[in-house]
Amino acid sequence: MSKKRILYITPAIYPYLPESYISSICRFLPQGIQERENEIRTFMPKYGLVNERKNMLHEVIRLSGQNIIIEEDDYPLIIKVASLQSVRMQVYFIDSEDFFRRKALFTDENEQFFEDNDSRILFYAKGVIETVRKLGWNPDIIHCHGWISSLIPIFIRTVYKDNPLFQDVRIVTSIYNDQFSEKFSSNFLKKLKTTGVPREYLKHFKGAAGYDTILKTAIDFSDAAVIGHPGITPSLKKYLKKYEHPIIVHPETEEYLEYVDEYNHFYEELLELPPREF
Repeated sequence: MSKKRILYITPAIYPYLPESYISSICRFLPQGIQERENEIRTFMPKYGLVNERKNMLHEVIRLSGQNIIIEEDDYPLIIKVASLQSVRMQVYFIDSEDFFRRKALFTDENEQFFEDNDSRILFYAKGVIETVRKLGWNPDIIHCHGWISSLIPIFIRTVYKDNPLFQDVRIVTSIYNDQFSEKFSSNFLKKLKTTGVPREYLKHFKGAAGYDTILKTAIDFSDAAVIGHPGITPSLKKYLKKYEHPIIVHPETEEYLEYVDEYNHFYEELLELPPREF
């Protein structure tokens, strides 16, 4: 098959953050797919824990300077980039003074869930999409990893559905054991509606929105799903049993060479299927 263009949207990538199950997959899967002569773009948040000097991050002026609107407020978007020189893989970072400079991921020093995590995932999703638009790069596949990427599918299928860059794209959502029990702020639904998402597509947001809410929505608007870890929540396991589109289970191996070919084949099969209608 001809060269594929794959956009990876991730919560963490090793070595920019400590090695973990998800940060390793999000590091070695894009690398392996690129090594098979495909074209990739990879994004992660620029948390305050990322050492800019050590990892040689620098701002991409031509991509920065946009504002992301959440409710009635404008938040400046800063784009930085770094390269894993040994494998020639470039990583884009979504940066924000308001949302990602704190020295923590999603909880404070007392393990309390940040009250603005809903705005943070909104900013991240919109920031990635707007940056890809500014790059003028049209992916064949968007592969979303983890809950921080879970709003990408609904945005692509509603707010950006008429954008030529995304009209033929296939979306894959990988679900992991990164669940949390807290609920998002009570005005999360209002924030989503002000982004342009039609109300009729927000059926899962009728009550207090939490982890399962956003992941079920991601599944609904994806062309395929990956069970990225055996420890996903029981409710999502049950929900996926009714899913009528392709699903694979991430192989139980830490050797990336053993799973990259499986994903590559999965992508090729997905591109041969007709796109879903929403």
